[in-house]
This record gives sequence, structure tokens and C-alpha cells, in this order.
Amino acid sequence: MIKAYAKSDVGKVREINEDSFYISDSLDEIQLYILADGMGGYKGGEVASKLAIQSAKNYIESNFKEIEKDKDSIIQLVGSSIEYANMIVYEKSKENKELNGMGTTLDVCLIYNNRVFIGHVGDSRVYRIRKEFMRKLTQDHSYVQKLVKDGTITKEEAVHHPQKNMLMKALGCNAFVEPDVMVKGFLKDDILIMNSDGLTNLVSQEEIFKEAKKDIEQAPKELVNLANEKGGYDNITVIIIKNI
Repeated sequence: MIKAYAKSDVGKVREINEDSFYISDSLDEIQLYILADGMGGYKGGEVASKLAIQSAKNYIESNFKEIEKDKDSIIQLVGSSIEYANMIVYEKSKENKELNGMGTTLDVCLIYNNRVFIGHVGDSRVYRIRKEFMRKLTQDHSYVQKLVKDGTITKEEAVHHPQKNMLMKALGCNAFVEPDVMVKGFLKDDILIMNSDGLTNLVSQEEIFKEAKKDIEQAPKELVNLANEKGGYDNITVIIIKNI
């Protein structure tokens, strides 16, 4: 059985919450969890994140029954849902001058048969806790992550880099996007954490681990409070999912 809890907050500085999320009811046939961190212009980010989530969710729910339930088919479904969402957001941004240039990160987690199928674009994150070990499953599609990968800067330098918010890849900014798609085990007592960068820019991995292990129901609220105590410079969204 899967239990999930979430919290989204505007933070201390922004006027609008441009983050959006969706979590399945534990009785739903498809266990689906989606998080998006929008950006761009007048209400653009808010529109982009909501639209991306709705589009990806609709795509998966419409097609899930039709596909073989094997690993490759589900991976393809998750990837296609993100490509579809990208097309919808991109077309919307072209229709309306005020929404021009809007985009969003998008993380989709579909849980099926003790596995999590993850689709990822941008710099929101998915972590997995197994026993006493927490691992980041997604790679940030950011300029700073590229510098770390190239060996130009260290991981420590990346934390305070002035261009840390610059994305190399986002959803809705181009006609096509290539998401990262992967499958990982999601066994009994494993915990998944999905979050926007409003959390991880301010709260350490150790603090996230500690709160998630302590109480999954309270953890999203506690982590949002922690990010706000440290400045709350951005919108903050946290989803915690446990395989009970």
C-alpha cells in the first residue's frame, strides 16, 4: 500500500505560487505523483505548471489501460506523457502574448508493481530513501550541474553559484523536449521524496532525510517551514510517498 502526503507554499518572497502538484488517492488504480515548478512572465509559470501536470496526468490515465504492463511499455508511456505535456504548454505559450516564454520543470512518478517509473525535465528532484541511505535519482538539467559534471566546479561550489537557477532544459520552451526516463525499485518501507528547488536550495539533504524518516505525514509541512525559516526565497513544494 502506498501513502503520500504533500505541501506547497508560496514562500516568503514571491507573490504567486508557480509550483503545482498532483498526488493519487491511495485507492486509485494508477498510483501517480507529479510535481512542476513553473517560470515565466505574467502568471506564465503558474499556467505552465498546472497545464503540464494536467496534460501528463490525462495522457497517462487515457493510455494506461491500453498498454502492455511490462517495463518498456510503462517507461515509454511516462516519456510520451512528458513529450505530450511539453507540446501542450509550448502551443499555449504561442497562443497568448502574455504567456510567451513560459516553461516549467516536470517530474512524473508512476508506481506499479514495486517499481517507480520516473520521467524528469528540469531541476526539481526525486530522491529515494532505503533503510538509512538517501539517494538522488534525478540529474538536474541546470547549467551548474553541467559545470559539476565537466569538472569545472565542485559540488560545494555549485550550491552558491550565481547561475544556479539557469536551466539547460525545461518543459514548454521548445517544440520538442527529451525527458530523462528511468525505472527504480520501490520496495516495502522505501520512501520517495519529490520537491521543487525552493526546498533544496535552502534545506540540506541530511535535514530532508531526517524529517522524512521521522514522520511522513508531517514531513512536507516541517520541510516547508524549514525552508521558510531559512529565507523562503522561492515557492516550495514537497511530496513524500512511502511504500507501507
